[in-house]
Amino acid sequence: MKKFFLELSLGSKISLFILVVIALWLIFPALFGANHIPQDIITGVQPPGTAGHLLGTDSLGRDVLKLTIAGTRSALIGPLVIATGSIILGLLLGSLAGWYGGKVDWIISRYADITLSMPTLLLAIVAAGIIGGGYWVSVLVMTILYSPFDIRLVRSAVIGEKHKPYIEAGLVLKLKTIRILARHIFPNIAIVVMVNFFLNIAYGLMSMSSLSFLGLGVSPGSADWGRQLADSRGILWGNPAAALSAGIAIIITAVAINTIGNNFVQKKSL
Repeated sequence: MKKFFLELSLGSKISLFILVVIALWLIFPALFGANHIPQDIITGVQPPGTAGHLLGTDSLGRDVLKLTIAGTRSALIGPLVIATGSIILGLLLGSLAGWYGGKVDWIISRYADITLSMPTLLLAIVAAGIIGGGYWVSVLVMTILYSPFDIRLVRSAVIGEKHKPYIEAGLVLKLKTIRILARHIFPNIAIVVMVNFFLNIAYGLMSMSSLSFLGLGVSPGSADWGRQLADSRGILWGNPAAALSAGIAIIITAVAINTIGNNFVQKKSL
């Protein structure tokens, strides 16, 4: 781990530091973003640097910095669930399609083709609007719609591995399919899967923030970066930091995730 850190570029070290801070905000929101809920309508909008409020306050008198920190949980929990669920579906269905081929491959590939043809964000908006449920309905829809990318990726990787000598040796020894996939193929395709996992987190962050911005994610008044952006549009002249803090948080988090993911993959592939 120490060697890995020392070999990181300056940009990667900065990204790692950012992710550590974001992780602390995510795991301990009550410690860093405590008292973000209390409103002070009388105080209202205050600019950055106001006594006791480093980034000022929003239209409800809430501390912007604490609100941004508290919003980390809803902003990232959804994308993490989306990326994890998508990878699990990709590994299960992609492995079946790549290993067995034939009708199994045809059925799974058609599912992937149909799902890929659907506009992800638009379908999530429609589902959230019709079904209701907001945040978690959107997470479920996003997980399903992100999975075809992982399915195709895993399918191609499994097809590329299954005809190699070490797999044929396992078949000669009559090893079970699940053992061959889990102990021999999956470790060799882990790198490409990890690339997509990091990408899915970043894309999921942007998608979920967009839905919250449109009012279809978290409930009004909740601490969330997308919701904070939407709520701060009317106070850009009074306190631009209210919108900038949430927007910058989304951007630097997505960039940091991609940077660390790419660096990790590059190191593993050497």
